[in-house]
Amino acid sequence: MTEDRYYQPQNAKDALRYIEGLFNQYAQAPLTMELVAYHQKLVKQIQEDVLPTAEKEGQPAQVENAKQMLATMQSWLRIRMSGQPFAGKMHHFKFEADNAKPKFKRKIIKGRRGGNHRSVRH
Repeated sequence: MTEDRYYQPQNAKDALRYIEGLFNQYAQAPLTMELVAYHQKLVKQIQEDVLPTAEKEGQPAQVENAKQMLATMQSWLRIRMSGQPFAGKMHHFKFEADNAKPKFKRKIIKGRRGGNHRSVRH
């Protein structure tokens, strides 16, 4: 029963995706000592578990992804410790700024039809 309790990644990429999701959950959270300790634990896990596994599997792309993710996570701690907000998230194991993607405006107009209320007036 205890072996089903914890997430077991299949390979290095799977582990990186999981850690990326965890990082994005707490990236904007207020900085506490518990959060810093949790962050350091994830960084250590990448350094000691994921990076050697990727090297052992012989996948240079995953090794590079792990190194980029490690650099982003270390810069997150420096930015947050200096009191600055972390304006972005991690996407495909790299930092992506909040304003990097275009924002599409949509105006919701209720027409006579039901549905999703997005009719177009020309």
